[in-house]
Parts: sequence; structure tokens; C-alpha cells
Amino acid sequence: MRTSTRVVTTMDRSPLDEGSQPTSASGIPIRNMWHMLLYSWNEVPFRHDVSVDVDQSPSLDALLASILALLIQQRMRVGLGRSYVSEECLLRGIRGRIDFSESMKKMAFEMGQASCRFQMFTTNSPKNQIVRSTLMHLVQAGDFGPEKIRSEELRQILRRLVRYLDGVDLIEITSSFIRRQDLGRNDRDYRLMLAICDLVLQRQMPTEHVGLKRLLGLDRDSLTLFRIFERFVANFYRIHLKDWFVKAQHPLQWHTAKSSQFLPTMVTDLVLRHRKDGRSIVLDTKFTPNSLVRGRSEKLVFDSSHLYQMYAYLRSQEHVSETLRTASGILLYPTVQWHLSEQVEVQGHSIRLETLDLSLPWKAIEARLLGMISADHSELTQ
Repeated sequence: MRTSTRVVTTMDRSPLDEGSQPTSASGIPIRNMWHMLLYSWNEVPFRHDVSVDVDQSPSLDALLASILALLIQQRMRVGLGRSYVSEECLLRGIRGRIDFSESMKKMAFEMGQASCRFQMFTTNSPKNQIVRSTLMHLVQAGDFGPEKIRSEELRQILRRLVRYLDGVDLIEITSSFIRRQDLGRNDRDYRLMLAICDLVLQRQMPTEHVGLKRLLGLDRDSLTLFRIFERFVANFYRIHLKDWFVKAQHPLQWHTAKSSQFLPTMVTDLVLRHRKDGRSIVLDTKFTPNSLVRGRSEKLVFDSSHLYQMYAYLRSQEHVSETLRTASGILLYPTVQWHLSEQVEVQGHSIRLETLDLSLPWKAIEARLLGMISADHSELTQ
């Protein structure tokens, strides 16, 4: 086994100038959080023309509320989106289908009425109900930063929007209900609005403080936060790596001579294959409390379960093709002000453990992500 090591701590480089831009409770600049979310929602940064100063938003809630308010205001100028909604009511005429059982139960025929079911094209549609209900939630529970005057100004804007949407019902919303909405080709702004509503609903913000060698603090929404980071990395590489095939959530076969119903499935976060030479990289994102763990002798070591997992991914596919016989793996950890880059070679496979410091300027984060792949590929082709 050959091992190469390169470790940089916060003392080895100049930390991000504190106070230069607002950060979340976990130390991630709000601007970086916004970039990550846009990528995870499959919305390329700067595609949306929003006149909100991201760097001036004191919290993620304030940023999301400002952008949601701006988007719904823009939509109201051209008209709210309408949808066909099922309605049922007593009418003196006939409209749609008559519900005979309901009409007889209410003795509607005796009063010259009928219970009718019909489709109505209205702005009181689920997507508008979700937006108005989220605005109301932000009015009541949004964290808009420590400045009371500025916070109250934003809250007043949201209150006015809730009143302007008076014809739209307030409802109890869930993430599954938001994700079930069927949007049309002209609803790109609604896609972003509903993604923001889903994030607000789940309160998808890290809340714990970070230490020198700790990853982002994990709370009860850690699984959702992990998925955001996972989707961000996948969509970033899909957009920027034109010379690579990028497959997210790629299943791998065990290729067993005798199988079992209890055999677990193998699904990698990302598989990257170069379009020209076919070189392959298996990348797995890890959103865990620590990039290193304490071993039996209290020495900091790699998390063995992560290494075993990557080892299984690589070794189980060796016989499929010549390129997979020398495929490499990357374990990627998000961190704040902590950098780690190490590489081991095991039985012909290079396995790298890399961190992505989310407190860096966004251009540095992009360069770091792209550099991981270019460095890995250059080593493979030497």
C-alpha cells in the first residue's frame, strides 16, 4: 500500500475574513448556501434575474423570504398561475356532473338545486396555496437576523403579500405535497418558488457550531442536508464536466455466483467516466460529524466503514471492463475551515479522501471541485 499525505489546517492559511459577509449558524456564507441550493434544485446560478443582494441577507431565512417575495411579486404583475381545480357545490342549474347521492342526502332537488362536481380554472390552485401558506409561515416563524428594524421591514412585506393573495386558501403543507405538483413549461419561476417553500418547510439549515476538525453540525434534518450536498455535487459536475459522463445514484451489481435475498444493494452517489479514454471515478459524498474518527489508540484515523464501502464498490466491478480494473474512488466530506487531502493505493485502485471547505469564496469552491477530478485524471493517465 502506498500512501501520500497533504493536510492543511486553519492555521496553515488565512481564514475567511469574519464579518466580510453574513454566514449561517454553521459558518457557511449565505452566498455559498444559495449557490449550493440552486445547484441542488438543478437551477444554474445566475440564471434567475433576481435583484436581491445575497451578501446583505443576514440569514438564510431572510434570503429565501426576500427571493420568494420578489418572485411572487413578479408573477403577480403578469398574473398568477391558474390551474383546474375540482369543485363541488349546490347550484340551481347544472354544471359538470350531478352527484345524485349527495343531492338526495341534502334534499337539494326539493329546493330546485343539485349537488354538482366540476372543474374550475382558478388562481386558488395548490401551487399558489403553497406559496401563500409559506409566506404566512415566514411571517410567524422566520429568522430574519438580529436587526429588529430590518427584520420587521421584511416581515411587513410578507404580510402585505399574504393580504394581496386573499383569494388563495391557506393550507397545511407537506414536502410530499409540494413535490407532487405538476408544473408546466411556463412555470419555471414556480419551480424555484416551490423549492424555496420546501426548504423553508423543512428548516433545512445546520444549527450546531463547528470545531477545528469537525464537519458541519448535524441536526434532525441531517439526512435532508446530506441530500442537498449530494445533489449539489452531482449537478455541479454534470454541468461543468463536458468531457465526462456523470451518472448520479448509479446502481452496481454484485456479480455473485450465488445470490441471496438479503444481499444489500450498492448504489454510488456518482460515477464519472471519461468520454475519450473511459477512465472511471467513483465518488461518494459523506455528510458526517467528523472527517476523521478516533481509533482504538485514540489516534485520528479514517472512518473504516467509508473505506470498506469504497473498496467494495471498486473491487466488485474489476472484471466488468479493463478501465474498471484500475478505477479510482473519492470520498468527499463537506467541512468549514478545515482542509484534508489524502490518497491511498490499494490493490491497483487509488482511493482519495478529500474535504470541501464551504467557508471559502465560491470561486475557490468551484476550483476545488474541478481540481479533484483533473488531478485524479492526470494521475491515472501518467
